[in-house]
Amino acid sequence: MLPAAVAFLASPRARLALLVALLGGGASAAVVWQPQDLLAGGGRPFALAGAGAVALFGLLYGVCTAAFVPRPLLNLASGALFGLQAGLLAAVAGTVIGAAIAFGLGRGLGRGALRPLVRGRWLTAADDQLSRHAFRSVLAARVFPGVPFAAVNYCAAVSRMSVLPFLLGTGLGCVPNTAAYVLAGSAAADPGSGAFYAAAALFALTAGGGAGLAWWRRRRGRAGGPVTDPVDQRAPVRA
Repeated sequence: MLPAAVAFLASPRARLALLVALLGGGASAAVVWQPQDLLAGGGRPFALAGAGAVALFGLLYGVCTAAFVPRPLLNLASGALFGLQAGLLAAVAGTVIGAAIAFGLGRGLGRGALRPLVRGRWLTAADDQLSRHAFRSVLAARVFPGVPFAAVNYCAAVSRMSVLPFLLGTGLGCVPNTAAYVLAGSAAADPGSGAFYAAAALFALTAGGGAGLAWWRRRRGRAGGPVTDPVDQRAPVRA
């Protein structure tokens, strides 16, 4: 009985069930405890100051995003606590940490069960796009507003892309949207300030830039133009 139980726990389905349980537990805890309110309303985490507080906030930010806490709320809290520069640093670092956690969970626990389901024309084409052009695909998904953060993480984990282009695309692509929210959070106490209007303008520019990037990619794909992606060329595609 024991070898059979061990074999079952090591099976792809059991690992997927564990992943679902972990994500469900994390999401439930986030709903109950509201960590974004704790971080924003409780002052600097654990009474730290300066770089220590920023680093700890970034780590907690990453854990919270893995538990499906909405990133805009965390970005606003980061701006309110640390201002634009340090708040942006903490939020971007936290975004990358959260993406890395989700990618590792999805790759280690969910990929074995979900990978055989990648069939059909559309799923195969999407998987090929993610695997061969990882950096630019993740970059575009992070820049374009409205694309679910968690969905990109777990789709990337199930695909054949390597972790390096995934994290680079995440770190660079999240900056515009993150900066807009952090700037808005830093100016929340003064809605009529120039910083508040600058945040609104940055939101508009981000949305327009994301739409323009999506249009350019579609047009270039129809024209059959060459793909230049040095990060993807350096990162091998793993089966």
